[in-house]
This record gives sequence, structure tokens and C-alpha cells, in this order.
Amino acid sequence: MTTTAGSPPTTTDRASLDARAVELDRAHVFHSWSAQGPLHPMVVAGGLGCRVWDHAGRTWLDFSSQLVNVNIGHQHPAVVAAIQEQVATLATVSPPTANLARGEAARRITDRAPDGMDKVFFTNGGADAIENAVRMARQLTGRDKVVSTYRSYHGNTGAAVVATGDWRRIPNEYARGHVHVFGPYLYRSEFWATTPEQEAERALRHLTRVVEAEGPAGIAAILLETIPGTAGVLVPPPGYLPGVRALCDKHGIKLILDEVMCGFGRTGEWFAFDAPDVGGGVVPDLIAFAKGVNSGYVPVGGVVMSAEVAAHFDQVVFPGGLTYSGHPLATASIVAALDAMQDEGIVDNAKRIGSDVLGPGLAELAERHPIVGEVRGTGVFWALDLVADPVTREPVAPAVIGRAKTELIARGLLPLTADNRIHVVPPCVVTDEEVAEAISTYDAVLTLLEEL
Repeated sequence: MTTTAGSPPTTTDRASLDARAVELDRAHVFHSWSAQGPLHPMVVAGGLGCRVWDHAGRTWLDFSSQLVNVNIGHQHPAVVAAIQEQVATLATVSPPTANLARGEAARRITDRAPDGMDKVFFTNGGADAIENAVRMARQLTGRDKVVSTYRSYHGNTGAAVVATGDWRRIPNEYARGHVHVFGPYLYRSEFWATTPEQEAERALRHLTRVVEAEGPAGIAAILLETIPGTAGVLVPPPGYLPGVRALCDKHGIKLILDEVMCGFGRTGEWFAFDAPDVGGGVVPDLIAFAKGVNSGYVPVGGVVMSAEVAAHFDQVVFPGGLTYSGHPLATASIVAALDAMQDEGIVDNAKRIGSDVLGPGLAELAERHPIVGEVRGTGVFWALDLVADPVTREPVAPAVIGRAKTELIARGLLPLTADNRIHVVPPCVVTDEEVAEAISTYDAVLTLLEEL
């Protein structure tokens, strides 16, 4: 980049940085979940709050939260300052030591967990949080099998990807002892249900029969996303999770709730199961978390465990560990993020936005656009289920979603799309005005899609 002394870089200079970023990416970066040849990634050079931009100054309203993790928004000053202060004090430390940032982070997490869940095992991210939750359940029970749902995503490591229910499991099925069931999804019910009550009852009956057929004495855990996210923001009907808890209690099975995507403000609650109509008072044995706990500013995840699980390892060695477990930069960022979310009412904002602004706005879109088969969600965690036929509920073709993504980006909105859906997942700090801007953009693109 060439500039005269004291002059700011020109738009052309900045555009060359975008071109260089793409050039280096295509030459040296191997991307996840992709055939590499056709890729042409967009450049993100900076961000603030709910917006991101490239070097040339093109700006997008981020309604993807990147991968549904930037709950506190981009570049929150308190979190950035905490990371800077910690790196200047102590950049890394081994897991066997005691470290103040680690302890404060664990206390803040357990303060928001159910009573009696007072211990945290820190991991590097969500996938290995699932790995270690499964390991704890197996160690405690002496059993092997893990039951999870087909419409789920739990991560890309050995047991986590096999517990996953979507296509990514199939090329990676190397872990043992995994069983899958269908969870509740009334709009596309596997159980011929027509009401939420029927869907909950029949999904529980299906799960019960699978547990009985697999042999409950051999099942270590039932692993569920509290609200399946990647699969389509599938809010469970009232009564389902309490029914799963009762089934686990009956057979001595541990309940693991995956809150990696839906936890720490995403649903307008600290944990998604805190909502009475979702969790119904359920207390899991193990909670896996990551993403929103520090908005992904530094990679981190973890497992919150019940008193029973923690006590089991008082005199029994836990056969697991990670070099970066409880990394001080990550835990310092957790302390700052959770304190800021509490002090600034960010979780409450997510709840209000969902109930008063975003939810009603998306419902109005569905009324105007037959291509929207269903709107689902809560807080800042929503999905538009797009259909080719509103009567048969046939999903739109992949090319339609590809066009939707292209058009949204061209209009200045960064979306998250999956299968036949547009996921509407802004940061928890999103404003009424930003939601109105996004709704207008979705409206324009849905109109275009219906004219194809």
C-alpha cells in the first residue's frame, strides 16, 4: 500500500488489502465443511457492536453473530480491555495452578447455574465440552451408550460429531455407543402430531421406547441441545424436557444439556432451560457451554457439573485434560463479558427484543410472504423456514437459499443460512432500529425470491 506521508490510505489502497486477504486465504487456508475449489470468502476486517466491515469500508449489519457466538457484539470495550490487561499480566499458565481469572470466571458461571452446580471444567470450545461431558457421564455410570437426536449439532470431535444428528456425522462415524432418536419438531412432525401437547407426548413415547429397546442399564446419558440451533431453532414444546428428565431419573441416566449455542443471553435467559415454557424447572446433570460465555473473543468452553458428578471425582482420577484448560486470556474475557452483560442489561435486552420487536417483525413477514412457512424462536434466536409450497411444506431448493444469501449480503446484511432456512441471530445488544433495518432487508429479499 502506497500513501504520501501523513495522508490516509485511499479506497483503492484499502481495496488492495481485501484482494490480498482473499489471495492469501485461497493460497493457504483450508476451510471447514467445504469443498475448497469454489470458495470465495468475504473479507471481514473490523467490527463494532452489530456491524462488520471490510478494508474498503463496505459495511454489513451482522445478523449471523458470526457463528451465533458474538452475543455481546463486536469489540465490546470492557472485554477488549480485560484481554489486554490479562495479556500484559500473565499470558498463559498451566491448568494445575490456581489462577484468579480462572476462579472468578468459574464463580460467575456457577452463580448463574442451578443450585448445587458449583464446579466447572474448562475446555477449548464447545466440541470438547461435549466430549468431556460425555466422558464424565460414562465414568460416573460405568455405562457406554449416549442417546441424542437426529436434528442436532454437537461439534466436530470424535464423540461430539457422532452424537450430532445431521449429515456431518455420516463420514465421521468412528466413535462407539451412539444412538439417535427424533426430537420434537411440530412443523415437520415425525409423529403425525397436530398440537404441541401431542408432539411432546409422542416424542417422549418414541424416546422411551428407544431407551427400553437399547437397554436402559447400558445408557450413560441423554444428550440434547436445549434448543437445537443449527437444525433450525427448534424450541421444544412445553413438557418435553421435564419428561426427558423424568425418564433419566427412572433409569439412572445422566442428562446433558448442550447450551453451547443457546446459552448466555441468546434466548433472553442466562441458560435456555431457565425459561419456564422451555425447561419447566429442569436441572440437568451436566451443562456444556462455549460461544456466548465470552462471545468468542478468545476460544473457550466448558462443562458445569452437578454435585453428584463433581463428588465422584473427589477420590477418583478424572481421565481428561487440556493444555489450555482455563486459559487466563479466555477466563479474563469471560469475567468481563458476564459482568458487562449483567451491568448493561444485555440479557434483558435480548428478551425484550425477541418478544416486542424481532418476533413480531418476523411474524409480520410471514403473514405477507407465503414463502415463509414458519417463524420459530425466542430472544435473538430465530429461524425463517422457507417453503416452495405452504400447503405441503416442501422446503425451497438449495439454490433459493443461495440466492437469498447473495441478495442479503448485497443489501448490507450478513445472514446465517442453513438448508432451507434463514437464521435470524443478531447480537444480544441489537437495537430496535437495527432490527427494523434488518426486517426491511428481509422483506425486500423475500419479495425477490417470490418473483423468481
